[in-house]
Amino acid sequence: MASSLTKASVTPGTPGSEKTFFGHPRGLATLFMTEMWERFSYYGMRALLPLYLVAPSGLHMNAGTASAIYAVYLSLVYLLALPGGWVADRFLGPRKTVAAAGVIIMLGHLCLALPAAASFFVGLGLVAIGSGLLKANISTMVGHLYNGPEDPRRDGGFTIFYIGINLGAFVAPLAIGTVGEKVDWHLGFALAALGMALGLAQFLLGSRHLSEKSSLVPTPLSASEKAASLRKGAFWLAVAAVFYGVVGFTGHFTLNWALIPLTLVGLIVPILVIARMLRDKDLDTTEKSKVRAYIWFFVAAAVFWMIYDQGGSTLSLFADSSAENSVLGWEFPVSWYQSVNPVMIMALAPVFAWLWLWLNRRGKEPSTIVKFASGLVLVGASFFLFLAPLSIAEGGHKAAAMWLVGIYFVQTVGELTLSPVGLSVTTKMAPKKYASQMMGVWFLAVTAGDSVTALLSNPAVGGVNLDRMGFVALEAVLAVVAGAAVWMYRRKVNSLMGNVR
Repeated sequence: MASSLTKASVTPGTPGSEKTFFGHPRGLATLFMTEMWERFSYYGMRALLPLYLVAPSGLHMNAGTASAIYAVYLSLVYLLALPGGWVADRFLGPRKTVAAAGVIIMLGHLCLALPAAASFFVGLGLVAIGSGLLKANISTMVGHLYNGPEDPRRDGGFTIFYIGINLGAFVAPLAIGTVGEKVDWHLGFALAALGMALGLAQFLLGSRHLSEKSSLVPTPLSASEKAASLRKGAFWLAVAAVFYGVVGFTGHFTLNWALIPLTLVGLIVPILVIARMLRDKDLDTTEKSKVRAYIWFFVAAAVFWMIYDQGGSTLSLFADSSAENSVLGWEFPVSWYQSVNPVMIMALAPVFAWLWLWLNRRGKEPSTIVKFASGLVLVGASFFLFLAPLSIAEGGHKAAAMWLVGIYFVQTVGELTLSPVGLSVTTKMAPKKYASQMMGVWFLAVTAGDSVTALLSNPAVGGVNLDRMGFVALEAVLAVVAGAAVWMYRRKVNSLMGNVR
């Protein structure tokens, strides 16, 4: 997107007060481009990942193992957002953390570009770590550009920022996917590394336009706390190194020695985090009541993301093997399906924003609970729709591409009904003590949902074929029943929410 830098009159001392980016602080352009290129690299690699894992010219795995790896990877990205925020709050500050994240992500993509299985999994780990560090902090820096929550430009700034996210996500599969599928897998991953390098370069060059707050460490560790943290980290790292060293040298190591523990962590950590809040004696009765109400939203979101995130694995692998990936006789790479969601988000998000305002003026806007229930029903409906192309494929025919586009469309409408509302209700229901950490708890719902998918699809655990009609129908029913349960118990949840609506 071309930057529109014009002279403007803004509050003195505001970052970028000499020029603006569409009427916003100039630092927004820096963060917009950083996030756009980071999302370009991330979504491009993600579009290739399951296809590379099953391809004979790739790692040639079975679909179950590939789906498990994909789900564990996604769960780690969102799980690591919690420690990513902690690193910025206690060690480095947001600006240095994001710069370090960019370097780690770029190195991760370069490892993926090497034609070796060992370096590939190292690369996945590095990209997950870097994404967690960046995801937790770049949005915080957008907020730093404005004069507090009351700044009238703030909401518009975040809207522009999210356009950058979806712009990068839309272009990535078209560019990286095409190169990876049609030319060379590893060249596609290298292109993702180039995208992150461009994002990192412009972040470093444009960081002078960011707020000074972004360089501060909000609650720095004391020298003793820092030493204790480093000792604990070194201890657990040594334990893991010794354990996996013994497993490896005795010839017992398989991929599941890594996948299953990571999957269990993705399920256990969300439970521990919420349980800690409920046990915290510093929280009053009202705050604990809101946390109990939030559990309903958390579980509902986990069910939603469990199904939704299969758009990049189950649906993509089905398209690769059983769909007619062409329009009017013109064939396109399977990875291009991953561009459907971001382009629909960009088209439909303004429509939904207008719709909620229009209904609100007439006193008819659905409550948060009704929106959540609708999102669950819609994602369930998308998998009921998935039964049609599955039936066609079982009959020995190729399913038309528009079936898959239709599934992604229904899921996108469900996402717009649930995801923005979830972000909003998370901030509203957060106890004061956990105001910053609560957004990390919302991301843990994605971790929990993807971890369930990983357990089910892993041949060593669940061994479920996620693209079989019976299981797809079961997931669809689960989502619809969960949506109905949230709606049926809306009065109970409302009472727990107190004054939040």
